[in-house]
Amino acid sequence: MDFLSLPYLAFYGKSLLFALIGILPIINPLASAPLFVDYTRGLSDEARARLARRIGHSVMVLLSCAMVMGSYVLDFFGVSLPAVRIAGGMVVASIAWRMLGAQQVTSDDATQMVHALTEDKAIIKAFYPLTFPLTCGPGSIAVAIAIGASLHTRRGVPETLFNMAGGLTAAVLLGLLVSFTFRYSSRLLHRLGETRKIVFLRLMAFLLLCVGVEIIWNGVQALVTPLLAGAAAS
Repeated sequence: MDFLSLPYLAFYGKSLLFALIGILPIINPLASAPLFVDYTRGLSDEARARLARRIGHSVMVLLSCAMVMGSYVLDFFGVSLPAVRIAGGMVVASIAWRMLGAQQVTSDDATQMVHALTEDKAIIKAFYPLTFPLTCGPGSIAVAIAIGASLHTRRGVPETLFNMAGGLTAAVLLGLLVSFTFRYSSRLLHRLGETRKIVFLRLMAFLLLCVGVEIIWNGVQALVTPLLAGAAAS
């Protein structure tokens, strides 16, 4: 059997595009870049670059695990996707609310932050909250789990393998995109100026709050709709 034949390559390409189109609008590293800059304003460029690479790697691993094992893990613990959406949405909304109500950093506060925020402390935050839930939140994980479940097919093991290879390649590309965007986010935001950057950060925090509320609402709808349908049928 020729695994490099056109049909198998088509399976790979379609799965790659399917995963990218499904996850990229949700993960949206451009929207998370101002939050990354705000969290790491006390770090040097080299430390910020290392942290960006770590976050990109964590995003890649998280999406890959969600695609391959997500549905099995949820089934094992008896947890539904709506429950994941509600819990994750609450975390996202709480973080966004704190950022929205945060006071503007003065020059003295910024100086203290430079001394207080070391690279070791930033590395601790690399996964939570910088990777999860700010960059790769419950919405992205839920979509990755759903995509991984849809990539499994009963038409044969080779097709499933090529489908999963395409999805995992998409996860790698998304991780690289996150790393690259965060690496150069400070340069992009520097051109905005301090006042416009503060406005932009507040706007992104508000949009993140809206995303958290939307994730919670989607989870509630998924839980309540079957109950309402059952009550109407009876």
